[in-house]
Amino acid sequence: MSTYPQPVPVPQALVTPVRPSLLVRIAMRPMTRVLNPLIRKFAGRRHFRMAAEIRHVGRKTGRAYVTPAGARVSGDMAVIPLTFGNQSDWSKNVRAAGGCSIRVDGQDYAATEPEIVDRADAGPLLRSAFGPMERASFRLLGIKQYLRLRVVPETGAIAAAPQSQRPHRSAAP
Repeated sequence: MSTYPQPVPVPQALVTPVRPSLLVRIAMRPMTRVLNPLIRKFAGRRHFRMAAEIRHVGRKTGRAYVTPAGARVSGDMAVIPLTFGNQSDWSKNVRAAGGCSIRVDGQDYAATEPEIVDRADAGPLLRSAFGPMERASFRLLGIKQYLRLRVVPETGAIAAAPQSQRPHRSAAP
């Protein structure tokens, strides 16, 4: 069982929209559109800590997507900085579905119980999952919220699927 503080879950309809910081909107969003095709090729692979693969289902389309994001796993919890705010499509999809699957450092996880938490509530998990420089960069980028999920290792049915059966790779945000 997790030793991290457990805030009361907030229904998605009651989540106050949080936009990305001005720095992220001006500088990172355009870079993301250019760099995402390259990052998607490496996301989730072993020894590539920059990005994980977040596999989720569209809440409107029902289509499978893969989105790169800076997820980390510590114990039975995963934490994902919400660089682009809590209104990004992938985070809304994960919350609406009640979970997703995540590939981090070559390991696949089933992720459930998504919760948006602020920096204070995420603090112990952030300290165990990210280094001091990464946490400082979150503050510099103005990241205010994180998506926390409960994870269990899985066998990786998607990872073993032929390329033609793999989900659509979406761009972040």
